[in-house]
Amino acid sequence: MIGDAWEFLWVRARVLEVRRFQWLFFGGDAGAVVDGVSVYRNPDGGFGHGLEPDGRGPSSQPLPTYTALSLLADVGHLGAVDGALAFVSSVACGDGGVPNALPSSLDHPRAPWWVVGEEGDLLMTALLSSFFHRVGARGRWLDLATEFCWERIEALDESHPYEVNACARFLDHVPDRPRAGVASARLGELVRQRGLVDLGDGAVHDGYAVGETHTATHYAPRPDCLARQWFSDGEMGAALDRLVAARQDDGGWTFPWAVWTPITEFEWRGIVTVDALATLRAYGRV
Repeated sequence: MIGDAWEFLWVRARVLEVRRFQWLFFGGDAGAVVDGVSVYRNPDGGFGHGLEPDGRGPSSQPLPTYTALSLLADVGHLGAVDGALAFVSSVACGDGGVPNALPSSLDHPRAPWWVVGEEGDLLMTALLSSFFHRVGARGRWLDLATEFCWERIEALDESHPYEVNACARFLDHVPDRPRAGVASARLGELVRQRGLVDLGDGAVHDGYAVGETHTATHYAPRPDCLARQWFSDGEMGAALDRLVAARQDDGGWTFPWAVWTPITEFEWRGIVTVDALATLRAYGRV
């Protein structure tokens, strides 16, 4: 499996995914990952330039900033945290919420689901808050954003898989662990009640769009995630079996969302291939 994926990445993936794969599985240089991410950074402390394939422009945006910070922290590099925190604080709304995308994204091609808004978005705010809590950051914006997330998560009765997944990441890292445990249990019940997880049982499941459902491994990519408690051992084992089986003949994995411009298919496949292997390794499957 690793050998086939390695060949796939050399042929199909960006340099960044190749370097991340080398670091994860072959003791590759963490500095090479840092260098690979840093080229997407802007002077304002945020990240852009197509790091997230669905946003093609150079301007700093919330989602690629979260992605970059997460990749850097994975290899132990926190040098970009302060600048990114300043950037996020500068674009947040007064209540701490962070928009899905900023008006500057309108200047360049982007996926249709990159919606520019004037209000804070729970998905984006939860992701960014989760990261800054993960690394022990402090600041006025993070206090506001945390309360923003708590209010919305604890009142949530309708959602979609991507938003739930972001909320799960917030609950993994927010400091109030007892409150996070209660909120996670409620969120897991919502996922089942609303059919927001595909357990491979043949039932009809809701997604963000047709075919864009989440499995147990999306919500709990590692065994230490709170969302792991949402699923039985049998359900998680079946989800891991399906993840293994989803590998394509060329050695890589694919994704369910729309390809709105051809280059994104190649870029996303490299990303989801490394992510799939990281999840399988976390559960002892590779």
